[in-house]
This record gives sequence, structure tokens and C-alpha cells, in this order.
Amino acid sequence: MRLVLNSHICRSGMGIYQAASHVIRGLVCGSGLVLALGLVGCAGKSEPRIQYVRVEVPVQVPCRAPEVAVPAWAAAGLLKTDSLEVKVRALLAERRQRIGYERELAAVADACR
Repeated sequence: MRLVLNSHICRSGMGIYQAASHVIRGLVCGSGLVLALGLVGCAGKSEPRIQYVRVEVPVQVPCRAPEVAVPAWAAAGLLKTDSLEVKVRALLAERRQRIGYERELAAVADACR
């Protein structure tokens, strides 16, 4: 089987090779035009403008709360020879001291939040 192309099939009056050369010539010219427009577009660019933008960022700040002094505990001075009543009173007093000390520590910790 043979395939034959002639100018009657295309109905343009020119051969297949001439039509192909016109297409290729058109593509080359068109891509040259696109390249030239691209270069002209790049030539018009100017230096970028510097624009300052204020951005607020949270920063950690050290806590300036006063330090809580550790009290002299009431049960620290107990002796083995002290009576049971003295020991119980000292332990109850120390419990109250610890409750107050813990409240002071909690207040300082809340002040730093």
C-alpha cells in the first residue's frame, strides 16, 4: 500500500513541503516575537522597594516577684525530752506556718502568670 500526497488533496495550490516550511517559519517567527516581548518586559523592572512592617511578637519577660522567705519552723527546735503536749502544739503551729507559706508561694506564682 502506498500513500501519495499531492497538492490536490490539500486544495491550497502548494505542495506539502512548502506548507510545512511555512508552518515552521511561522513558529520560529512567533517564538522570536515571544522571546523579544519577554526581554522587553524584563528590561522595564526597577529595584524593589523596601517596605518596613511592624510585627508584634510576644517575648518572655522574667518575673520580678519578691522572694518568699522560708520561716523558722516551730517543730525544728523540739527535743526528745519535750512532753507530748509541747510536741503536739509545735506540730500544729508548724502546720499553720506551712499553710501560710504555701499561700505566699501560690500568690507569687500567680503574680508571674
